[in-house]
Amino acid sequence: MSPRRSRRKDPFARDGRDGRGGSGRPPSSRPVGMFVAGVDQVEEWPDGDWHVRRVTGAGADKTYRCPGCDQEIRPGLPHLVSWPAWTGGEDERRHWHTACWRHRTRRGPGRTRY
Repeated sequence: MSPRRSRRKDPFARDGRDGRGGSGRPPSSRPVGMFVAGVDQVEEWPDGDWHVRRVTGAGADKTYRCPGCDQEIRPGLPHLVSWPAWTGGEDERRHWHTACWRHRTRRGPGRTRY
């Protein structure tokens, strides 16, 4: 008799077991609420609503300067692009490091936020 094979835990399993969720069918390939690269989403922040687009490393082919830390975002580095969700806000598009974008509201005065 061969030993029993253990199943890998599915990180997206709803019931914490093998990922079948009790319904007998496998879970979806992408959990609800996750970001998809290249698709715009609107995020609500204390400083207003923002359109946010995730950029994969393969999609980043130019060098940009992050307004949060004033450092370069080199080609091939995943990052995000954001702009205000008002009419004409597309002209205010900025490329951010993901961490800089998340922590931008904690920055002190002296830095622009976009």
